[in-house]
Amino acid sequence: MSATPLPTHPLGTTGMDITRVGFGSWAVSGTGWRFGWGATDDAESIATIRHAVASGVNWIDTAAVYGLGHAEELVGRAVAGIPEAERPFLFTKAGLVWDAADPQAAPRRIMKPASVRRELEDSLRRLGVDRIDLYQVHWPDTGGSIEVAGDGTGEAGADATPLEEYWQLMADLRAEGKVRAIGLSNHTLPQLRAAERITHVEVVQPPFSAVNRSAAAEIAWAADNRTGVIAYSPLQSGLLTGAFSADRAAALPADDWRRDHADFTTGLPANLALADALRPVAARHGATVAEAAIAWALAWPGVTGAIVGARRPDQVDGWLGAGALELTATDLDEIAAAIARTGAGTGPDRP
Repeated sequence: MSATPLPTHPLGTTGMDITRVGFGSWAVSGTGWRFGWGATDDAESIATIRHAVASGVNWIDTAAVYGLGHAEELVGRAVAGIPEAERPFLFTKAGLVWDAADPQAAPRRIMKPASVRRELEDSLRRLGVDRIDLYQVHWPDTGGSIEVAGDGTGEAGADATPLEEYWQLMADLRAEGKVRAIGLSNHTLPQLRAAERITHVEVVQPPFSAVNRSAAAEIAWAADNRTGVIAYSPLQSGLLTGAFSADRAAALPADDWRRDHADFTTGLPANLALADALRPVAARHGATVAEAAIAWALAWPGVTGAIVGARRPDQVDGWLGAGALELTATDLDEIAAAIARTGAGTGPDRP
């Protein structure tokens, strides 16, 4: 563990105190599936996860669909041998089901009880544990597929499992002891309110960054309901690291989902301008641009922690300090002005 423990915060009512930054495994999930980030080296990925844990990060977020099971396997291998008392909390998700015969097809959003129970057993096996610390519904069940990474659009079809049914199922899994806590990822404010009427929503996981600010209402709801928030993509998939450029975007491999995403094409100039605007804020604190961007997301009332990816140990070092970085009112004003000036993203520009 690190010589100086990282700051922690209670994760809602779960009883878990988590570091304000957690390791996200999507970027190390490998290639060969619809939403991969290009080729990765498994040994380096495992070393990166272990470095994050050794540096004090006490939770890892993954999902069954990342790499079609591969990311969970890597996490399981990375934490194997760590005594249970020292092992990081393991968070994963269910509800995106893939076609093994066509791994490049878009996963389908399915929360039928038999499917979820099968996913749970597979995740427990891949992670090498008897209980998952936080089990989350990855997306609302529509019975259909996600065609674009990060796309929550689409009406529920006739084959969709109603939220009331799948959220009760999640409560049942918790009662059975297979999971410690339950949460909802990528759910809207009306959906959170409906779920809360069934059983307490312990954690929500929305996308949230200085570029994508659309989940502000859900975060405010969580703050009012003792619900933990772990925000994903606080660096907007690398755009706010300070290391991205137009040349790098153009050079993304064909099997990297970001290559054709609007954030990396039509929205790229505004997003890179916003990243540049973070440089003086970061410099005032002796921090990296990535740390300043993550600290911005953490500054919002209700946000418990931020999920941050890395493919190499040095990338972890580039964002580790975000958990202890507190932006000032002046910093937040400057960033809000930069958001307005660049026109990057949508949503409120200041906590």
